[in-house]
Amino acid sequence: MDLLLWRHAEAEEGPLDMQRRLTQRGEKQAHQVARWLHQRMPKQLRILVSPAVRAQQTAAALDLPFETHRQLGPDACVSHLIATAGWPDAAGATLIVGHQPALGQMASLLLSGAEADWTIKKGALWWFTNRVRQGETQTVLRAVISADLAH
Repeated sequence: MDLLLWRHAEAEEGPLDMQRRLTQRGEKQAHQVARWLHQRMPKQLRILVSPAVRAQQTAAALDLPFETHRQLGPDACVSHLIATAGWPDAAGATLIVGHQPALGQMASLLLSGAEADWTIKKGALWWFTNRVRQGETQTVLRAVISADLAH
């Protein structure tokens, strides 16, 4: 299984967290990463997105159908991400568009075996693969791309 974690791009400040929209810079970040991803996208990519407006706008930059899941919202935890994505047993590839701190905690769990407060930069994408080698399950980091390097 491939698992891609994409943190929403830069968003405006505001009192209603779920309604915060992307800034102009955030829209540019989302489109840069979307272009990068389109060139490398796995076949049969399932896209799961937080209901927050900024995450919805980030995912929309891909111009592909996606599923909205409330359990991927700003208050998500790693267990929500794992359950929603079906990691590591789902077939194909899954992209989660979501938030800190859950995305960073998920990345740390996948790479180190323990949840820690790692930061994923706004608009950045982390791509993991799960494989079995000689009977041992392994998680491999395939790519990390930030918006400023995606063009």
